[in-house]
Amino acid sequence: MTTTFAIPTTSRAAVLTQHGEPLEIRELPVPQNLEPNALLVRIEAATVCGSDLHLWDGSLGGSQALELPVIPGHEMVGRVIAFGEGAERDTFGTPLAIGDRICFTHASCGQCDHCRFDNQPTLCANRQYYMFTNCERPPYLVGGFAEYTYVFPNSGRVRVPDEVDTSWASAASCALRTVVHSFERIGKMNPWETVVIQGAGPLGLFATALADHLGAGRIITIGAPDNRLAIAKQYGATDLVSVSQCPEPVDRIAAVRELLGGHGAEVVFEFSGARTAFTEGLGMIKEGGRYMVTGQIDGPGKEVPVRPGFITRQQLTIMGTWSGHIAEYRKALEFMKATRAKYDFGALVPNRYRLDQATEALSRMRAQEDIKPVIVPHEPQGV
Repeated sequence: MTTTFAIPTTSRAAVLTQHGEPLEIRELPVPQNLEPNALLVRIEAATVCGSDLHLWDGSLGGSQALELPVIPGHEMVGRVIAFGEGAERDTFGTPLAIGDRICFTHASCGQCDHCRFDNQPTLCANRQYYMFTNCERPPYLVGGFAEYTYVFPNSGRVRVPDEVDTSWASAASCALRTVVHSFERIGKMNPWETVVIQGAGPLGLFATALADHLGAGRIITIGAPDNRLAIAKQYGATDLVSVSQCPEPVDRIAAVRELLGGHGAEVVFEFSGARTAFTEGLGMIKEGGRYMVTGQIDGPGKEVPVRPGFITRQQLTIMGTWSGHIAEYRKALEFMKATRAKYDFGALVPNRYRLDQATEALSRMRAQEDIKPVIVPHEPQGV
């Protein structure tokens, strides 16, 4: 291992020990010897994802094996403070230096059929996940809500462009890269097509901007509260459907179809996570349309009734997206770099929280008082 930076012996981390309970601030060991191709980073910012919220409240248990305690957080930007052997470049060959900012992925094995044959590493059955990995065993620092994080040897990593703000890059490392992945799977946006975006949270707002940038002819964003819809308008939404004004699924379907003269949309993206969203989306699609489902998670009570014959008769294309690979991370950062003067990405991440305020950040996100809280681990605790 080569390093010119003093490595601390311990790191503070906000640890989930019991679902729904306040996170506990713990001192955890910092690995002093890094595996080949691993990195140690000083976390500059960790943005709160909806998955972190569901991890905290226990509703994410159906999607991933989990052994508490864990460190939440998988959207983060860290500055490199130490290299394992061979880790001096990012995944795309860009040289890395001590102090460079990077985003990094969960770690796929690189050996299974999904990784090698299908080229779909996000489906890797042997994947190492931040926020789902127990933090009482080496390498301990396996989540973003910490002062330092260990970058797994198989984690993709990309240097953050100098033009991209740290908090923006953190949000790009899950929310925006997932949106990029969804758009790549759904295919080309055409100027004669209407796109419906279900949800005005971080994913839905990023999707609104990306649909606008890619040239969709009409963009209808559905969500609440009003301040989020206002951002959607700034990001290029041509029409808005307020959940507060259309509280029932049938109301929202009717609102979309009224905007489209009784017709459906060519493309619908589900980014809301709401239980009824999938069946609502089916009611908003034009015959022969495409539907991308991204916001849904598994778990008890998530089942909804669906008529498969409707899908057949309408000749619909329905797809799902899970996570994202390092290529989507880089594309998300490049999108931010190229469009930073057009879209106010800072509107999604206005509020900072210390590490000891992580529970407050989660609570405010759950109450929709914050779109995407930013945890800054190196702010003085208790100040």
